Amino acid sequence: MATKFSKDTYLYWYELMQLIRQFELTAEEKYKMDGKIRGFFHAYIGQEAIAAGCMTATRPEDKFVTGYRDHGLALAKGVSADACMAELYGKATGTAKGKGGSMHFFGVGVNFFGGHGIVGAQIGTGAGLAFAEKYKGTDTVALTFFGDGAARQGILHEVFNLAMLWKLPVVFICENNNYAMGTSVERTSNVVDIYKLADAYEMPGDSIDGMSAEAVHEGVSRAVKRAREGGGPTLLEIKTYRYKGHSISDPQKYRTKEEVDEYKQRDPIQQVLSTILTQKFAKQEEIDAINKRVGDAVAASVKFAEESPWPADDEVLKDVYVDQHYPFIVD
Repeated sequence: MATKFSKDTYLYWYELMQLIRQFELTAEEKYKMDGKIRGFFHAYIGQEAIAAGCMTATRPEDKFVTGYRDHGLALAKGVSADACMAELYGKATGTAKGKGGSMHFFGVGVNFFGGHGIVGAQIGTGAGLAFAEKYKGTDTVALTFFGDGAARQGILHEVFNLAMLWKLPVVFICENNNYAMGTSVERTSNVVDIYKLADAYEMPGDSIDGMSAEAVHEGVSRAVKRAREGGGPTLLEIKTYRYKGHSISDPQKYRTKEEVDEYKQRDPIQQVLSTILTQKFAKQEEIDAINKRVGDAVAASVKFAEESPWPADDEVLKDVYVDQHYPFIVD
């Protein structure tokens, strides 16, 4: 049976998702076993189909901005594994010169605008990026990602109102992985279908299977097309699941092993791999070659991070404020 997507698309999805998965697993090992990484660490494991589907549904010039679970989207957008790993190590060659850590990856050159630690703050930033594109008259779209916990923040409602009023080219993506830290959606809201929050602003909303790269691609493509054509924003609730804890120190007592295992039965990487093999898009030796390429890239990123220098002492106060004076204009 023919698929909707090409061989090249499936192979791209597989390699990207494997890169994200192996990067996260290796970084977690360096944190837990070797003590090379410290501070906060929020893994994207289990949510890889969102990054993959969004990449094939967008253009390179489209803007991405997200919260603190940012490693996967940074890698997808084109921030190098070397720079990402170096940032986790706190090295000067990292994406934020080693001063941001796990929660503050950036890659402005590839239109990845962070990595933000304040819960929900990126919702406003994404709308701001979209406002800038509309002001400049481009057809570039901003995708702003946030979790189900951030959907409870007041900024969401303020931004939704203005985004609809001004018909901004923004796609709001709620990566609903069921838990805000350790608190389920059901315990924090009477509205458990988050996409319905769009109704109050007469904004289109949709619920998408986040364990399927195909479903993510299709849903995001519709929303991006609407935004590009001047139709304004869309709220997408992409239902996914994180296999690891909220952060690396999370004991995960709020859920059962059986629940996690149930989601793993629909692992997004294995679903894509199954299609590749069933459709004979690649032989096992070709899959092995992809896995080796990914493994080599991740290993190289560790070597790069470990051999990179620490930030100089005089970097501590740099990049905090912009040294710019604006004269008052008096009529």
